[in-house]
Order: sequence, then structure tokens, then C-alpha cells
Amino acid sequence: MDIVQRFYDGLAGEYDSLFADWQASTREQAAVLDRLFRGNGFDRSSRILDCACGIGTQAIGLAALGYDVTGSDISEAELLEAGKRAGQNGVPLRLERADFRSLEACFAEQFDIVIAMDNALPHMLTAEDLSAAVRSMVSRLRPGGLFVASIRDYDSLLLTKPPYSPPYIHPTEKGQRVSFQTWTWSGDSYRLIQYLIDDADRLHVSRYACEYRAVRRSELTDLLIAYGCTDPLWRFPDATGYYQPIVTAKKKE
Repeated sequence: MDIVQRFYDGLAGEYDSLFADWQASTREQAAVLDRLFRGNGFDRSSRILDCACGIGTQAIGLAALGYDVTGSDISEAELLEAGKRAGQNGVPLRLERADFRSLEACFAEQFDIVIAMDNALPHMLTAEDLSAAVRSMVSRLRPGGLFVASIRDYDSLLLTKPPYSPPYIHPTEKGQRVSFQTWTWSGDSYRLIQYLIDDADRLHVSRYACEYRAVRRSELTDLLIAYGCTDPLWRFPDATGYYQPIVTAKKKE
């Protein structure tokens, strides 16, 4: 089990604590993606593969809008959590365990849209792994299908290499919840430690470690073109309402 799988297996039961209101976030993020899909000529009859679905933050919201959504992830614990939450929301959601570097090993079919949100691709710590992931994702798109991913704004972050992310502070019924990350850099890679602090009846602190590589937008753009996509376009939070830059590209017909 690698560090990414351990990170998400451990975090699965608390992942929703990263949000002020996870349920509201599923609706808000689905609305952003729905606008993006429609702007690229796709409607709610589209078949979507969310290949880094986690606990279903995007997949469940999109399924609630009527999209036919399949979710996959490397973390078994997150898939179990996603299945539970899909049931609680009364939405159909097919879930499969898959490494997004080799999606074709799990999925023979192709999809109208493939998404990988929430900074999933920078878990690829080498250029070779990132290349394999992009190739695999594009391979699961039908001709003319849409690739969608979000990553942190590493072009800006690499200028200063900050040692931490600003904390999020959310009020709770019995106190407050604080989440923040520390980042220890080594070249263009960094070790992240996620802290969750809840000061309800008793103080509770959780700590989860993972690793990322700062992927520049040009690197991802070049890979999309190399694997048969056209017109890669980056959109930023002030235009989309999403908290990270989003790239879209279409697979050649």
C-alpha cells in the first residue's frame, strides 16, 4: 500500500470535516461542473467517469443532477464511504476500485466525460507517472469526449514555496473545527501533513501525511495534446467559482 492509498484510507471517515458543509459543497461543485459541461456541448445524458472520486464529493452531486456517473478510486475506504453517502442521498452511483494510471484494466467502455478533481493528478510524483495517468484517462474518453481536471495553482506556489496553507475554521455545534496543512518542500515536490483539530466536548486532533509534486500548467497541457486532445483551456476560480484552476480539453474525433 503506497502513501497515497494510506492517506485516503485513513482520511476517509473524516474527509467531510475539511468542508464547512460537505453536503452543500456537493451541490455547489456539481453546479460548477454542470455549467462547464454544458458550455462544452454536453448535457445531462452524458456518461461520466470520476476517476478520483474519493468519498463522492463531485460524483454524488452530478448524479443528483441526473448524470450517469461511475466513480473510481485507489482507496477502498473512500469507495465504501462514497457508496454509503450515495445511498443516503438516494442517487445511483457505480463504484470501482482502480488506479487512474491504468483505467483500461478496469473499464472496457469509454465515457463522454472523464474528471479528476481536487488536485488528484499531482499525486503522480514523477513525470512518467503523470504521463501514464493522462494517457489512461484520455483512453477512456470516446472521440469528442471531454477531459476535466483541477489542480492547485502551482505556477504561483512554486515562486514562494509556502511552508503551510492558511487554516480553515468552521464553527460546530459544540465548538469549532480547524483544518490546515504544512508543506515541506524538496525541489518541486513536497510532503504534506493534514491536521484536523476539533475542540468539541474533548479536544481531538488527527494527522495524515501524503506527498505531491507541483505540476505546472504547461506540463499538463503538453501531455493532453500529446495524447490526442485539442484546445486545452485553463479556467480560474474568479471565472468558474471553483476553488482551484480547472483544465478542459476534448479528445480528437
